[in-house]
Amino acid sequence: MTTQTTPPGAGIRQWMGLTVLALPTLVLALDMSVLYLAAPAMTVDLRASSTEQLWIIDIYGFMIAGFLITMGTLGDRIGRRKLLMIGGIVFALASLAAAFAPSAPILIAARALLGVAGATLMPSTLALITNMFTVPRQRTAAISIWISCFMSGMALGPVIGGLLLESFWWGSVFLLAVPVMTLMLAAAPFVLPEYRDERAGRLDLLSVGLCLATILPLVYGFKQVASHGYAPESIIALAAGAAVGVVFVRRQLTVDEPLINIRLFQNRAFTTTLLAILISTAAGGGLYLLASQYLQLVQGLSPLHAGLWLIPTGIASIIGALAAPRLATRFGAGTVVAGGLLVAVAGYILLALARADTGIALVATGIALVFFGSGPISALGADIVVNTVPPEKAGSAASMSETSTELGISFGVAILGSLSSIIYRRQIVLPDHLSTPAQQTSRESLSGATDTAQQVSETTATALIESAHNAFTAGLNTTAIIAAITIALLTVAMPILTRQRKYPPKFTRSNPRHPTRSD
Repeated sequence: MTTQTTPPGAGIRQWMGLTVLALPTLVLALDMSVLYLAAPAMTVDLRASSTEQLWIIDIYGFMIAGFLITMGTLGDRIGRRKLLMIGGIVFALASLAAAFAPSAPILIAARALLGVAGATLMPSTLALITNMFTVPRQRTAAISIWISCFMSGMALGPVIGGLLLESFWWGSVFLLAVPVMTLMLAAAPFVLPEYRDERAGRLDLLSVGLCLATILPLVYGFKQVASHGYAPESIIALAAGAAVGVVFVRRQLTVDEPLINIRLFQNRAFTTTLLAILISTAAGGGLYLLASQYLQLVQGLSPLHAGLWLIPTGIASIIGALAAPRLATRFGAGTVVAGGLLVAVAGYILLALARADTGIALVATGIALVFFGSGPISALGADIVVNTVPPEKAGSAASMSETSTELGISFGVAILGSLSSIIYRRQIVLPDHLSTPAQQTSRESLSGATDTAQQVSETTATALIESAHNAFTAGLNTTAIIAAITIALLTVAMPILTRQRKYPPKFTRSNPRHPTRSD
């Protein structure tokens, strides 16, 4: 007969440690949301093209997604606290580089480094929480607080960013990370335990390279198609990414320690849920960017006023995420997720109804409903994914859930942003007598049209701005319609495609990543 001992509860050091772990989480969310408000001023100051604008926004998320699983494995090998502190140092230095970047390419490079550093922070904080809080009830509370900090960062980001942009240059939004990371680095050695997994798998550097060589050319190819059509450069990039992707998948099927366990995708419920996370975050991330630009560039709101209009979005996201686990215990996770997605569809419909002259309330309400409806899948997605695979595969499943979220946001910004750019260029009607350079600048983006309008006569400027505003709004409307249809189909398909055996919830939301991986 064996006796089970109750693990000791968390003490003051663990709860202080949670406060320290919440700091990088808050910064990551702030860094993500404030950039949307800074984008218009940044674009004008750096004279960034539409392609460079999208790279500035989403290279961060793509680098996080590309390195997320890699950094999780690396943290198991060298120590999770050590990796967290290294990531904090790099994040602070990269933030300084981004704040004072003199050109768009340098800013893109700094954002890429921020993404690599960010990939060290997310898995390290969550893994350390599971180590520090061994009592399930306390661990659930700790992770709920951790998620709420991320959502709070999304809510506070527009306001803080707006206040900074009212008084300082666009680079000031990146400086938020420096004091926060400094505080974390000072406190971490005293309140955070170190943890290494002696059984951690070997880091396959070739797989890491193949993963990045798959994602980045594909994204670049899609962006080039949006900007220049199916030019040879675009086709070569897409073909190269697809070819490397085939090599990457084959290696994951043959190597002893794969970066991604491809065989898990044979599970229909697992694949469907991951796809749902990817699509819902892609739609929400892409439309959030367009909504932020709409409020500033079309409605003419200042960054601060635009941030105030976006506060309900952050609050709605927090409410949706925190209410979901409790509702799931009564109605089931699948039902709650499906209900949330239906609310998101209603939000996309409101965005599709916005017009250039009267749309502030519709856009603000619509994007708030989108994020409220996406809250349940954000909170419950990892649980659903983990419970569709055998317990020994829970570590890999949880890592892929996180990767799907990051990759979804980045793909949403890239694909929906590119689609909106295509529609803008096709819809805008340029006034007569514009010079060829002015036509090219105006057709490139709404920011370019605004810049051109300051250099022409009042009559020409009025006609140009009106056409540009209508063209940008048409792009917002069309992408919102596509998102609404896609999410509606997903809502119907999910209950059907996820009807599969569910394994006992040994790994639940309170323990999304097992500290010692056996998979």
